[in-house]
Amino acid sequence: MEILIREGGPDDLPAILGMLDSCVEWLVAQGRPGQWGTKPLSESPGTVESVVRNMDEGEVFIAEVAGVPAATLTLTDSPGPYLSHLPPPGEPERYIHWLASDRRFTGHGVGSALLAHAAEVTRRAGVSLLRVDCYAGDDGRLVRYYEANGFVRTEAYRGKGDWPGQVLARRV
Repeated sequence: MEILIREGGPDDLPAILGMLDSCVEWLVAQGRPGQWGTKPLSESPGTVESVVRNMDEGEVFIAEVAGVPAATLTLTDSPGPYLSHLPPPGEPERYIHWLASDRRFTGHGVGSALLAHAAEVTRRAGVSLLRVDCYAGDDGRLVRYYEANGFVRTEAYRGKGDWPGQVLARRV
């Protein structure tokens, strides 16, 4: 299966929101609603606003399989405002937001391909630090996924409603 990674744009917003909704549905079916709740993220004005803001501030990438959008992430120069309480890294960085895949493509490596692409884009920009944050609750599976893709844990934090989060970093 060939994975093509392309730049995304405003026209991709419906597909991106569809991927996020697909993830919520999958997480709920797995008995893991702690990450993103139980309702489609496309119905949350705050989430849609965050996705659009990150798209406007950064670069959007879409992984396609046979012409079908399969996964996405957005790369910006900083984390979201919800991490303003953490110390800054003290050097330029690229930050991953909204990594999500259409769950029909689970296990096909589309997320890992996007993470590798983000690392290469970051390196080519002359930046050596790539960071991401994620849900660290339940069984810690998402944190381990990022670790399997070359990231190491840095700061743990608590988000809104005592949401357990983890910042991870990768040197590129």
